[in-house]
Formats: sequence, structure tokens, C-alpha cells
Amino acid sequence: MGEQLPVVSLFSGAGGLDLAVERADAEPLVGADPGSGLLRVSVATDYNEPALATLKANFDSTATLTGDIRTTPTEQILATAGLRPEEPVLVVGGPPCTPFSKSGFWLEQKRESRDPNASLLDEYVRVVRESRPEAFVLENVQGLTYKTHKAQFERLLKGLGELGYNPQWKVLLAADYGVPQLRRRVFVVGRRDGKKFEFPEPTHSGWSERDRTIDTTKIPHVTAAQAFADLPRLVRASTEEIVDGQYGELAAEVPPGQNYLWHTERYGGRNHFEWRSRYWTFLLRLDPNRPSTTLQAQPGPWVGPFHWENVKTANGDQRVRRLRVNEMLRLMSFPDDFKIDGTRADVQRQLGNAVPLELGKAVVRALMDQLGYLSPSHTAREVIFA
Repeated sequence: MGEQLPVVSLFSGAGGLDLAVERADAEPLVGADPGSGLLRVSVATDYNEPALATLKANFDSTATLTGDIRTTPTEQILATAGLRPEEPVLVVGGPPCTPFSKSGFWLEQKRESRDPNASLLDEYVRVVRESRPEAFVLENVQGLTYKTHKAQFERLLKGLGELGYNPQWKVLLAADYGVPQLRRRVFVVGRRDGKKFEFPEPTHSGWSERDRTIDTTKIPHVTAAQAFADLPRLVRASTEEIVDGQYGELAAEVPPGQNYLWHTERYGGRNHFEWRSRYWTFLLRLDPNRPSTTLQAQPGPWVGPFHWENVKTANGDQRVRRLRVNEMLRLMSFPDDFKIDGTRADVQRQLGNAVPLELGKAVVRALMDQLGYLSPSHTAREVIFA
């Protein structure tokens, strides 16, 4: 292995995009190929120490820097990595998406795009301006592109454009790149030389909530059942996995792929809820024959997706169960041996905020191809879970 190319990671979280960076030249096989080590995350930054603890457990050679990016000088970030301006090949990162997420629209300040955390986009621009990487990759929730946040998004693009990076953006569906999850993320990518970045073509195809057209020349979307196929089957569920309480019985009666709407007058359930009175994810269950819906970072007690199979309580009652850690790793296309400490809720919070590995790999690999560090010889192959 030759000299590794240095990368600066901002808002690193549990390290989803960092993992994609370090495995960018790996074949598109989930957990099976770590790549040759072309890129190395030299420094990872975040204000959340538990997330950086996860990153440290999985990235032995990465220096970490804990703190608020708004009070962390770029010079300190580079010094922690042992780098000077223009030496990073990439700056990557996803500023916290809460200000732009649909799940926060119940707050007036978020609907009106007045969340103070939105300024973190400006901090990303600041680090790019002062570190001058060869290229950058920024990702965020699709909501950043909505009209509600037009001013912030345009300011971001303008700021990066004024630096000469010619930023290009696109909303990508993770399932189109081999991830067993219907998760949409926006990526903004730019090059210091000003050349236009071309986003990678999808390798997989299948129907989603917006597109019922299937490209039969591509690999079918990976389903949840395929993702879980070789995982161990546990007879008993832990207490924290069981969905019980007020809606426990109703949830257990919802068929795979359905949600609370099953219990309205239009479907075959109990006619307990009004039509469209809840979020789509309320009592939502996985369809084993389709990719999962988006894995939520901080779901309420009745928010899915839940597993399609029921489990029995100590009293013999049928109940829905929440997804297990190994299942969530599969839905994010993370390797099975990825280490995350904490409770099941801690794991879901970190994974739900992360970039799915195969989606991140596709973008970073395309960028490295176009920068001339890789030959464009990576072809789509059936995703193998190992």
C-alpha cells in the first residue's frame, strides 16, 4: 500500500461517511471488502463525545477533536491532523440535519428556517475556505433542498462557489446504490480546480414512494429479508425490543409493510384512528420484500419501522419488536463487526444520523475516479451480506 491520502472529517458522528472514505475503492460488497486504504481520515471532529467514542473504536489511526465547530479554528483542526492548508485531499461531513428535517417541522422556528444550528453550514464553508482541500463532499437530509430552506441552501452553494469549487448537488436514494433502505440524502460535491463533478449512476432499481418505474437493466433493490437472511434467529426478544403499552396490541395486528392506517375505516383493522391523522412511520412495519423505510434516529415509542415478525411476551401475548443492532447495521450497509457502545436506543440514534456506507462509497469513489486517483473500473455487482 502506498502513501494514504489525508481527509478531514467534520460533524463526523459515528463515522458513516468516514467509513465510506476509507473503503471508497472497495468493491460494493457489504462488510466483505475494506479496500486498499487509498484514503485515510486524518482527523474527525464532532461535539458529541459518545459518537466520537464509536469512531475511535472503529478507526484506530484517526485523530479526534471534540468541540463546537463554531469555536474550533480551522488551524486547530489541521494541526490535529498534522496537515497544512491545501494538503487535505478531501473535506467531508454532514452538518447536523435537525434544522432541515421534516421531523422538526412541528417547531415554528424550524418551519420558518430560523434554527440557529443552520449556521453550521457556514462553518463547513469556512473550513473549506481555510483548508483548501482538493475537493469536498457535504451530505444532508433532503429537506435542506426544500423551499423552506432556500435561503440557507443558496447561501451554502454561493459560499462554496465563490471559493472556485463549482459545487454540484443531487438528492440520491440509498436503495439505488445497494443499500436496503429507502433513504434520500442530498450530496453537495465540489472540486478545487472548478471542474464539474458528475454524480454516479445508480446500480440498482426498484419502486419507491415516488417512482414506480423499474429499470430492468439494473440490479433489483436489496430487500430487508435479503439483508437479514443469514442473521441468527433469536427465540426471545429483550424487554427493550418489545413494543408494548397503549398501542402494543394494535401494532401487533398491523400486517408487514403497513402502518397505523391499517386501523382506519379504509382498511381491515379496528377502525381506531382517523385517516392520515398520524405520521407515516406510526406503527410502521417492514415489508420483507422491499427495502426498509428510513431508519429514524430518535423515534418515539410507536414509530417504526418495526420488524415484520411478532414475538411473544412473558404472558404469551403477540407483540411487535424493534429492530436489533445487527439488523440496523445491515440496513445501513455497515459491516457486521462495526462497534457501537451504549443502549439499543444509543445505537439507533448514531446509525440513524449516519450516512449509509454503500451510498457514501458510491459518491466518494466517483469523486476519486474523476480526480484521477482511481481507474473507473468498479462495476456494479450483487450486494452480498457477510
